[in-house]
Amino acid sequence: MSRWGDESAEPVTTVGPRPVGRALLTQSWRDVTFLHWPVAPAAVAPLLPAGVRPDVHEGTAHVGLVPFRMHGLGFGRGPGLPYLGSFPETNVRVYGVDRRGRRGVVFLTLECARLLPVLGARAALRLPYRWASMRRRTGGGRDLLWTSARIGPGGRGRPATRIRVRVGERIAEPTALEHFLTARWGLHTAWYGGRTVYLPNVHGTWPLHRAELLECEEDLVAACGLPAPEGAPLSVLYAPRVDVRFGPPLAGGR
Repeated sequence: MSRWGDESAEPVTTVGPRPVGRALLTQSWRDVTFLHWPVAPAAVAPLLPAGVRPDVHEGTAHVGLVPFRMHGLGFGRGPGLPYLGSFPETNVRVYGVDRRGRRGVVFLTLECARLLPVLGARAALRLPYRWASMRRRTGGGRDLLWTSARIGPGGRGRPATRIRVRVGERIAEPTALEHFLTARWGLHTAWYGGRTVYLPNVHGTWPLHRAELLECEEDLVAACGLPAPEGAPLSVLYAPRVDVRFGPPLAGGR
């Protein structure tokens, strides 16, 4: 059996397997656009926190490039923060399994259009947020255009993306791969003191739609330490909205 087998991983479920009682954060994810490419598990493994191994589907790992709109980010069950709590974001993500078998997202970067949330998330949650100039535009019909360019040193060499999709019909029954790429009920992250923690989340079942990729220019994936994607994405999906609650961090490992 492959060293990246999933024999000890929890099942992929369309609803969260862990309740979130006391909410640490609340937020809404809108216009979520999923682009995924296959990638070798051995390329993903060095980028994961301690105690987390690549999560694979039929022996293959995947990297996601995911622009969306964060809306109403707030603390606890309180109302979302005005202005600072709503912004476009683009993340590069891979998927991992910890020693307890919990599947989750591992973010390699989260490009964000608000500086204060970037600083807060980096300090409080140890997540790799980076400040970027990012816009979302809608075109005729169901076209959606995302653009992003990181702000900071590097001039014209700063990582950037330009993604245009056309949203299609609602998916009646997603495939096993589509569930695997989207049904993630937490994230793994390296914490203070070298520990790995797991932040659980809950939200409704993804209202997934087919989407057609019309344009994709990006160098963000390679900037995160993975091989640059080759060819068209394996999967292009869209979801209009889910409302999310994150619980307090849980210890990683056993």
